[in-house]
Amino acid sequence: MKNASSGPYTLLAEFYDRLTQSVPRMNRHARGKILGKLLAEARSACDLGCGTGETALDFARRGLKVYAVDLSPTLCRITRQKARRDHLTVRVLCADMRRFRLPRPVDLVTCEFAALNHLRNLELATVLRAVARALRPGGWFLFDLNTLRSLKEQSNITEWMETPQYKVLFRSRYHARRRINTISFDWFVPAGRLWRYQKESVPHIAWSDRAIRRALSQAGFRRVRFFDGMDVRPPMPGAKRGYDSYYLAQRR
Repeated sequence: MKNASSGPYTLLAEFYDRLTQSVPRMNRHARGKILGKLLAEARSACDLGCGTGETALDFARRGLKVYAVDLSPTLCRITRQKARRDHLTVRVLCADMRRFRLPRPVDLVTCEFAALNHLRNLELATVLRAVARALRPGGWFLFDLNTLRSLKEQSNITEWMETPQYKVLFRSRYHARRRINTISFDWFVPAGRLWRYQKESVPHIAWSDRAIRRALSQAGFRRVRFFDGMDVRPPMPGAKRGYDSYYLAQRR
């Protein structure tokens, strides 16, 4: 049984937590190292590209007023289910990060696990303007990105994974001319006595530090701070300096 791709984050969204079990701890560690007392002083926050809601739930446990934004209906559904299960208040908005709007400005916006790498060339500035609009004056934006070095060196990888719920062929291919690393997933999931096939792909595009800082400035941010992933993430086997960049910027 075969099914063409219906866009990213359909089956990938359904099995996201199984594929990214170490990610919530990594994000939590980096937030603590970078934000410090800024997080303790925040009263409201939005996690942009929230995935399955782990960061939004962390914020809610701290007593913050929380918004969680994602384009994937499946990821939004899972986030709502987790919030209900844990008796936490999180307002989940199914929206495009290029055009999202919050009911009221917040103190902090986060965008983790390289979600901004999925944008196309001209979309970064659009997202940063939307984030600035979502922040109160003086509010903070924390985000991380995979660097061009990581996209180049972590490419041409092929892996096969099997669980009782799915089988998936994972492939990563770097396109030098376009500066894009495309990660594709060939899924096989049980469908009665047969297997249903579906293909999904997620592009990762890299920007230079100069381009990122210019876009931040044009969107109305100042006091931009930079952190290498090695300095803020928990120790991980195979981690290298220059693979992951973290930025903390304040809205004017």
